[in-house]
Formats: sequence, structure tokens, C-alpha cells
Amino acid sequence: MGALATLPEVTLVAHPAPVLATPEAQVPRRARAPYLRTIGLYAVTLWALVTLVFFLPRLMPGDPLRALQDADSGQYIYDAQERDQVAAYYGLDKPLVSQYASYLSDLRRGDFGWAISQNQPVATLLKKRLPWTLLLTGSALALSSAISFFAGVTAAWHRGRFADRALIVVLSATRAIPEYAMAAALLIIFAVTYPIFPQAGAQRAFATYGSPWAATGDVLFHLALPVTALTIGLAANKFLIVRNTVISTLGEDYMVLARAKGLSRRLLKYRHSGRNALLPFMTALGIQAGFAVGGSLFVETIFNYPGMGTLVERAVTARDYPLLQGGFILLAVVVLVANLLVELTYSKIDPRVRRR
Repeated sequence: MGALATLPEVTLVAHPAPVLATPEAQVPRRARAPYLRTIGLYAVTLWALVTLVFFLPRLMPGDPLRALQDADSGQYIYDAQERDQVAAYYGLDKPLVSQYASYLSDLRRGDFGWAISQNQPVATLLKKRLPWTLLLTGSALALSSAISFFAGVTAAWHRGRFADRALIVVLSATRAIPEYAMAAALLIIFAVTYPIFPQAGAQRAFATYGSPWAATGDVLFHLALPVTALTIGLAANKFLIVRNTVISTLGEDYMVLARAKGLSRRLLKYRHSGRNALLPFMTALGIQAGFAVGGSLFVETIFNYPGMGTLVERAVTARDYPLLQGGFILLAVVVLVANLLVELTYSKIDPRVRRR
């Protein structure tokens, strides 16, 4: 009893029951921060592009109203007061800072302005031309991606052999040829010397089609040479990336195990080794979206294709500020959206990105 009396007194403390976290509480704020940073980065990039697009056309010599001030032009206005009124109507008489503020205000409302040289709303012209450019660039990116991926995997599996060396030589040589030079060569060979394909346009003039299939066939027939010229220049970079990535995976342990399990050659090539090349492949694809849009402007001019290229070329000749601004902003948004989609696709391809 004496020993029991010396035992220290124990005090029981009641602990609160654990509280289960709600789904909202389980997602830390730091997990949402990268998405906010990504959106903020794209917003700042878009603002920088909008500002650059405003100032670059104004650095070129001349202005949209130079034809009105040229006595040899058919649009010459003899009355100087009327010329001043036209400049005031388009806001060209204001200081540059005021023009920039008006430009941002109009963009916030979705107003791209009035095309001075075309005497139409810029938005109307862009709606007519943008689908043709998207068709050309989208088709070229899709075809070049398919060609470069399968050719890269094939060259890696036949490394050092004739097929590998031939693909490297051919695609590296075509990579050095600019899009406009390739377009001019295809035009001369397959539309002038051997008139297999049409020389210009996207459809036959005044054509009537009996079915949607006939209309689609005519569009694809006119698209063949422009999309070939743009595809050839885009395939080489992604081909080399896929080839080198696949070669680096051939000696990995999981490839040795897959061979030991007796998997088919097709699964080994595309599901095991080829899948590891998708992440750098998608990175190159996002970078090439900008080059594809830039190259399409030259290709469209060569083939007189009714896309953004011919529209921008005429706007540069006329120094049409509103049309240049609207065209370049729309093309910049297309490139940014393409890169954003590629970035969001990373988590679907690589589980490590999704876990981060």
C-alpha cells in the first residue's frame, strides 16, 4: 500500500475528435498558385504583344493617309482642310499616347477598328480570312507532327542503317530551305511547268458544288501545294527530337523487361519507347506554332491564298494601322492559345507533371 501511495497522480486530458477535411480544405492554396502564375504570365505576354503591335506599324515610314496626300494618287484630296478632317476622323491627328489609350479602350470592348484601305470593319475582314489560315497552319502542324513522330521512331529503331541515314539527310536538307522558297519551287514545278495543281486561291472562282464532298475536295485540291510547302519545313526539328529521345530509351531497364516479356514490336516502339518522346515532342510543337503562323503568311502570299497572309501584306503596303493591329493581335492570340493547350496537355502525357 505504501508503494501504491507513492505513485504519481495521472491526469487524463480529453483531446478533440479529429475533423475530416473537406475537399476544398484538402487542396492547398499553393497547389492553385502555379495555375494563377501561368494565367498571369500569359496575360502579361498578351499585353506586351498588344503594345508592340501598336508601336511597330507606326515606326514604318509613311502613314495610312499618304495616298490622300500624293498628287499622283487616284485618292488624292486636293483640299487640305478635308485631308485634316479625314485624319481627325481616324484619330491620326492625336498625340501617340492618346491614340494608344483609345486603342486599348477599343480592344477592351472587342472593337478592332475600321480598316482604312479596305473601308470595312477590321473584325469583318478577320472573320473572313482567319478560318483559311487556321486550316492551312492546323493541317501543316498535324501532318508534320505525324510524319516527324513516326519517322523519328522508325529512324531510331533502324539507327545507323540506310533508312536512318536517308531520313536524316532528307529532312535536314529540307529544314534549311525557307518556306517561301519551297512554296515558289512547288508553284513553278507543279502548277506552272506541270499544271497538276491550281496556281492560286482556295476555291474555283464562281464554282457551284453539287454536294459538300465536292466542295471539300476542291478546297483540299487548292490546299495541297501550300500545306506541302509549310509541312516540309516543320517536320525536321520534331523528327530529330523524337529520334534522339527514342534512342536514349532503347537500353533502359523497362525496355529490356518488355522485350523479355515477349511484347510485340509495335508495342515496344510506340507504347514504351515512343511515349517517352511525347513530352519533348509536345514542347517542340508548341514552339513551332509561332513559326507555322509566320511561315503561313509567306506561303499564302506566294499562292495568293485568301488567308491572313495576303491580308497583312496588303495592310503593310497601305500602312493600314487598324488592320495591321487587328491581324497581328489575332495571330498572337492563336499562338498563345496553342501554347497554353500544349502546356495543359503535359499533365495528360506525363503523370509526374500531374502529381506536381
